[in-house]
Amino acid sequence: MLEQLDEGLWVVAAPHSFLGLRVGTRMTVVRFADGSLWIHSPIRLDPALRAAVDTLGEVAHIVAPSLYHHVYAGDWAEAYPRALVHAPAGLRRKRPDLRIDADFESGPSHSTWSGTLIPHTIDGSRLQETVFVHPPSRSVISSDLTENFATSDHWPTRLYLKATGIHGRIGLARPLHWLYRDHKAARRSIDVLLEHQFNRLIIAHGDVIAENGPQAVRQTFEGWLR
Repeated sequence: MLEQLDEGLWVVAAPHSFLGLRVGTRMTVVRFADGSLWIHSPIRLDPALRAAVDTLGEVAHIVAPSLYHHVYAGDWAEAYPRALVHAPAGLRRKRPDLRIDADFESGPSHSTWSGTLIPHTIDGSRLQETVFVHPPSRSVISSDLTENFATSDHWPTRLYLKATGIHGRIGLARPLHWLYRDHKAARRSIDVLLEHQFNRLIIAHGDVIAENGPQAVRQTFEGWLR
Protein backbone atom coordinates (compact mmCIF):
# COMPACT_ATOMS: atom_id res chain seq x y z
CA MET A 1 0.00 0.00 0.00
CA LEU A 2 2.77 2.43 0.92
CA GLU A 3 5.44 2.91 -1.74
CA GLN A 4 8.85 3.99 -0.45
CA LEU A 5 10.49 6.53 -2.75
CA ASP A 6 13.52 7.33 -0.63
CA GLU A 7 14.84 7.14 2.91
CA GLY A 8 12.07 8.44 5.17
CA LEU A 9 9.73 9.17 2.25
CA TRP A 10 6.62 7.20 1.21
CA VAL A 11 3.58 7.79 -0.98
CA VAL A 12 0.25 6.03 -1.40
CA ALA A 13 -2.11 6.62 -4.31
CA ALA A 14 -5.88 6.29 -4.09
CA PRO A 15 -8.86 6.55 -6.45
CA HIS A 16 -10.55 9.93 -6.48
CA SER A 17 -13.26 11.39 -8.68
CA PHE A 18 -13.94 15.08 -9.25
CA LEU A 19 -17.00 16.14 -11.25
CA GLY A 20 -17.18 12.60 -12.58
CA LEU A 21 -13.56 12.58 -13.73
CA ARG A 22 -11.22 9.90 -12.39
CA VAL A 23 -8.17 11.96 -11.51
CA GLY A 24 -6.92 10.01 -8.50
CA THR A 25 -5.03 11.48 -5.55
CA ARG A 26 -1.89 10.81 -3.57
CA MET A 27 -0.80 11.09 0.07
CA THR A 28 2.83 11.56 1.12
CA VAL A 29 4.43 10.44 4.39
CA VAL A 30 7.72 11.88 5.69
CA ARG A 31 9.55 10.53 8.71
CA PHE A 32 11.59 13.02 10.73
CA ALA A 33 14.88 12.25 12.47
CA ASP A 34 13.06 11.72 15.78
CA GLY A 35 10.90 9.02 14.20
CA SER A 36 7.69 11.09 14.07
CA LEU A 37 5.58 11.20 10.91
CA TRP A 38 4.28 14.02 8.74
CA ILE A 39 1.16 13.23 6.65
CA HIS A 40 0.59 15.37 3.55
CA SER A 41 -2.75 15.52 1.71
CA PRO A 42 -4.34 12.67 3.69
CA ILE A 43 -6.53 10.18 1.88
CA ARG A 44 -9.37 8.08 3.26
CA LEU A 45 -8.20 6.39 6.47
CA ASP A 46 -9.09 2.71 6.63
CA PRO A 47 -7.76 0.05 9.02
CA ALA A 48 -5.20 -1.28 6.52
CA LEU A 49 -3.73 2.15 5.83
CA ARG A 50 -3.67 3.03 9.50
CA ALA A 51 -1.84 -0.18 10.35
CA ALA A 52 0.71 0.45 7.59
CA VAL A 53 1.34 4.02 8.73
CA ASP A 54 1.61 3.01 12.39
CA THR A 55 4.44 0.64 11.56
CA LEU A 56 6.49 3.62 10.36
CA GLY A 57 6.21 5.77 13.48
CA GLU A 58 3.92 8.10 15.40
CA VAL A 59 1.82 10.56 13.40
CA ALA A 60 2.77 14.01 14.66
CA HIS A 61 1.70 16.31 11.82
CA ILE A 62 -1.29 16.26 9.48
CA VAL A 63 -1.09 18.65 6.53
CA ALA A 64 -3.96 19.98 4.44
CA PRO A 65 -1.73 21.72 1.86
CA SER A 66 -4.36 23.87 0.14
CA LEU A 67 -8.00 24.91 0.17
CA TYR A 68 -8.87 21.76 -1.78
CA HIS A 69 -6.89 18.87 -0.28
CA HIS A 70 -8.53 18.70 3.13
CA VAL A 71 -11.45 16.28 2.82
CA TYR A 72 -10.02 13.56 5.08
CA ALA A 73 -7.90 15.75 7.36
CA GLY A 74 -10.60 15.70 10.03
CA ASP A 75 -10.71 11.89 10.09
CA TRP A 76 -6.95 11.77 10.60
CA ALA A 77 -7.09 14.46 13.29
CA GLU A 78 -9.71 12.42 15.13
CA ALA A 79 -7.68 9.22 14.80
CA TYR A 80 -4.47 10.94 15.93
CA PRO A 81 -5.58 13.60 18.46
CA ARG A 82 -1.99 14.36 19.54
CA ALA A 83 -0.97 15.31 16.00
CA LEU A 84 -0.83 18.95 14.93
CA VAL A 85 -3.03 19.92 11.99
CA HIS A 86 -1.48 22.39 9.53
CA ALA A 87 -3.41 24.23 6.81
CA PRO A 88 -3.68 27.56 4.99
CA ALA A 89 -5.34 30.25 7.08
CA GLY A 90 -8.19 30.47 4.58
CA LEU A 91 -9.26 26.93 5.36
CA ARG A 92 -10.53 28.07 8.76
CA ARG A 93 -13.41 29.82 6.97
CA LYS A 94 -14.07 26.94 4.57
CA ARG A 95 -13.85 24.20 7.22
CA PRO A 96 -14.93 25.65 10.58
CA ASP A 97 -15.45 22.06 11.73
CA LEU A 98 -11.78 21.19 11.22
CA ARG A 99 -9.32 21.63 14.06
CA ILE A 100 -6.39 23.64 12.71
CA ASP A 101 -3.48 24.05 15.10
CA ALA A 102 -1.15 26.06 12.86
CA ASP A 103 -1.43 27.88 9.56
CA PHE A 104 1.33 28.10 6.99
CA GLU A 105 1.35 31.87 7.03
CA SER A 106 2.75 31.71 10.57
CA GLY A 107 5.58 29.35 9.56
CA PRO A 108 6.42 25.85 10.82
CA SER A 109 5.29 25.27 14.37
CA HIS A 110 7.65 22.46 15.31
CA SER A 111 11.42 22.26 15.47
CA THR A 112 11.47 18.84 13.79
CA TRP A 113 10.69 20.49 10.44
CA SER A 114 14.10 22.17 10.38
CA GLY A 115 16.46 20.58 7.91
CA THR A 116 13.85 18.10 6.70
CA LEU A 117 11.11 20.20 5.11
CA ILE A 118 11.08 23.74 3.72
CA PRO A 119 7.53 25.12 3.29
CA HIS A 120 7.01 27.36 0.27
CA THR A 121 3.65 29.02 -0.39
CA ILE A 122 2.63 29.61 -4.01
CA ASP A 123 1.29 33.16 -3.96
CA GLY A 124 -1.25 34.62 -6.37
CA SER A 125 -3.37 31.46 -6.60
CA ARG A 126 -6.84 30.73 -5.29
CA LEU A 127 -5.59 27.29 -4.33
CA GLN A 128 -3.57 28.85 -1.51
CA GLU A 129 -1.23 25.89 -1.78
CA THR A 130 1.96 25.45 0.18
CA VAL A 131 4.46 23.02 -1.31
CA PHE A 132 7.33 21.46 0.62
CA VAL A 133 10.94 21.01 -0.40
CA HIS A 134 12.43 17.81 1.05
CA PRO A 135 16.22 18.30 0.69
CA PRO A 136 17.23 14.82 1.94
CA SER A 137 15.57 13.23 -1.11
CA ARG A 138 15.82 16.26 -3.43
CA SER A 139 12.04 16.19 -3.76
CA VAL A 140 9.24 18.74 -3.86
CA ILE A 141 5.99 17.54 -2.28
CA SER A 142 2.89 19.17 -3.72
CA SER A 143 -0.75 18.55 -4.45
CA ASP A 144 -1.79 20.69 -7.42
CA LEU A 145 1.39 22.30 -8.71
CA THR A 146 1.08 20.29 -11.91
CA GLU A 147 -0.46 17.08 -13.31
CA ASN A 148 1.08 14.10 -15.09
CA PHE A 149 -1.32 11.75 -16.89
CA ALA A 150 -0.08 9.37 -19.58
CA THR A 151 -3.71 8.53 -20.39
CA SER A 152 -6.86 7.13 -18.74
CA ASP A 153 -8.93 4.00 -19.37
CA HIS A 154 -12.03 6.04 -18.41
CA TRP A 155 -13.11 7.67 -21.67
CA PRO A 156 -14.69 10.84 -20.18
CA THR A 157 -11.47 11.45 -18.24
CA ARG A 158 -9.38 10.71 -21.33
CA LEU A 159 -11.48 13.17 -23.34
CA TYR A 160 -11.00 15.80 -20.61
CA LEU A 161 -7.23 15.30 -20.62
CA LYS A 162 -7.11 15.74 -24.39
CA ALA A 163 -9.43 18.75 -24.41
CA THR A 164 -7.47 20.55 -21.69
CA GLY A 165 -4.03 19.92 -23.17
CA ILE A 166 -2.54 17.49 -20.66
CA HIS A 167 -3.08 14.08 -22.22
CA GLY A 168 0.34 12.43 -22.21
CA ARG A 169 1.93 15.72 -21.23
CA ILE A 170 3.00 17.25 -17.92
CA GLY A 171 1.08 20.41 -17.25
CA LEU A 172 -1.89 22.08 -15.60
CA ALA A 173 -5.26 21.66 -17.28
CA ARG A 174 -6.18 24.88 -19.07
CA PRO A 175 -9.41 25.46 -17.08
CA LEU A 176 -7.28 25.57 -13.92
CA HIS A 177 -5.18 28.47 -15.18
CA TRP A 178 -7.89 30.86 -14.00
CA LEU A 179 -7.06 29.92 -10.41
CA TYR A 180 -3.89 31.99 -10.78
CA ARG A 181 -5.27 35.51 -10.45
CA ASP A 182 -2.07 37.42 -9.65
CA HIS A 183 0.43 36.28 -12.25
CA LYS A 184 3.27 38.45 -10.99
CA ALA A 185 3.03 37.09 -7.45
CA ALA A 186 2.73 33.52 -8.70
CA ARG A 187 5.68 33.94 -11.06
CA ARG A 188 7.83 35.20 -8.19
CA SER A 189 6.86 32.19 -6.09
CA ILE A 190 7.65 29.75 -8.89
CA ASP A 191 11.01 31.42 -9.53
CA VAL A 192 11.95 31.14 -5.85
CA LEU A 193 10.89 27.49 -5.80
CA LEU A 194 13.15 26.79 -8.78
CA GLU A 195 16.12 28.11 -6.82
CA HIS A 196 15.95 25.00 -4.63
CA GLN A 197 17.88 21.89 -5.57
CA PHE A 198 15.37 19.17 -6.36
CA ASN A 199 14.85 16.42 -8.90
CA ARG A 200 11.69 14.51 -7.93
CA LEU A 201 8.26 16.16 -8.00
CA ILE A 202 5.50 14.44 -6.04
CA ILE A 203 1.99 15.42 -7.13
CA ALA A 204 -1.54 14.35 -6.27
CA HIS A 205 -2.98 13.82 -9.76
CA GLY A 206 -1.17 11.56 -12.19
CA ASP A 207 2.19 9.85 -11.88
CA VAL A 208 5.02 11.00 -9.64
CA ILE A 209 7.61 12.88 -11.71
CA ALA A 210 10.72 10.91 -10.78
CA GLU A 211 13.29 13.18 -12.41
CA ASN A 212 13.72 16.58 -14.07
CA GLY A 213 11.28 18.17 -11.63
CA PRO A 214 12.43 21.75 -12.33
CA GLN A 215 11.84 21.26 -16.06
CA ALA A 216 8.36 19.92 -15.30
CA VAL A 217 7.57 23.06 -13.29
CA ARG A 218 8.87 25.32 -16.07
CA GLN A 219 6.87 23.42 -18.69
CA THR A 220 3.71 23.73 -16.59
CA PHE A 221 3.80 27.51 -16.39
CA GLU A 222 5.60 28.57 -19.56
CA GLY A 223 3.59 30.59 -22.03
CA TRP A 224 0.73 31.63 -19.78
CA LEU A 225 2.12 32.65 -16.38
CA ARG A 226 4.01 35.83 -17.21
